[in-house]
Amino acid sequence: MRNVRAEIKDKLKKAIKDGLSEDNEKDAEEQLQKLHDKFIKKIDDLLEAKNKEIMTV
Repeated sequence: MRNVRAEIKDKLKKAIKDGLSEDNEKDAEEQLQKLHDKFIKKIDDLLEAKNKEIMTV
């Protein structure tokens, strides 16, 4: 997950050099962070559920 986020952030930085405004880059980074947080929470929830499943057996 973190590697994907880092790759996208690098692409955004390159896009600034190609003419993307810094405001658009900041907005995209905020959206990226929200998506990252959402999926990290989903992964954490799945891990917690699996741990509970393992402990009940």
